[in-house]
Amino acid sequence: MPDIPATTPRARVRVPLRFADGYGADAELVTFHGLTDGREHLAVVLGDPGPVPLVRLHSECLTGDVFGSARCDCGPQLREAVERIADRGGILLYLRQEGRGIGLYNKIDAYALQDEGLDTYAANAALGLPEDARDYTAAAQMLIALGVTELDLLSNNPDKAAQLRALGIAVRDRVPTGVFTTAHNIHYLRAKALQTRHTLPLAELTELTAG
Repeated sequence: MPDIPATTPRARVRVPLRFADGYGADAELVTFHGLTDGREHLAVVLGDPGPVPLVRLHSECLTGDVFGSARCDCGPQLREAVERIADRGGILLYLRQEGRGIGLYNKIDAYALQDEGLDTYAANAALGLPEDARDYTAAAQMLIALGVTELDLLSNNPDKAAQLRALGIAVRDRVPTGVFTTAHNIHYLRAKALQTRHTLPLAELTELTAG
C-alpha cells in the first residue's frame, strides 16, 4: 500500500437526514484529524456497512446540492446515493471539491464561458485551470481510518476508481449511478461521457443534444 499519512476520526455524531421529497435516513457523520489537503471533508455512514461496503465519493456542489441547479446532476446523484447506500450499508464521502476542485467562484466563471458555447472542460481550460483538479488522497485516508480497504464504488467516473486503486484501496466493482438529464445539463453530461469516459449513454445524449 502506498505510504499515505495516517488520519484518525475526530468526532462522530448521529444525524437524521431528511430530503425535500420526503425520503429520510439516519446517518453517522464522521470528521477527521490529519487530512493531507487540510479541508473539512465529511464521511456519512449509512445503514450497516459490511466487509465490502458501497461507497460514493461525492464532490461538494453548492449550486446543485443546495440550490437544486439543473445545470448539473449533482443534487439528484447525492439524493440517490444516500438511499442506495443506506439500503445496502456503506459510506458517502462528502468532499469539499467544488467545481471539480477549482472552487465556487471559478466554477461560476466557467458557467459564463459555457453560456458562450464552451463545454465544461474547455471552459476550465480557457480560465487557465485544470479540467479536473480533484485528488482523492484524503478520501483514501478517510476510508482507511474507518477500516475500509475494499469497496464497491458508486460512480460513473473511472478516474475515481483509478485513483483509489493507486492509493491502495481495492475497488471490487464500479456501480453506475442513475442518469439525471434536464434540458439544461445535456451538453454537460455529454461532455463528461466524451472527455472523461463517464459511464453515461453517449448515443442517447448525442441524440438529445442534436434535437
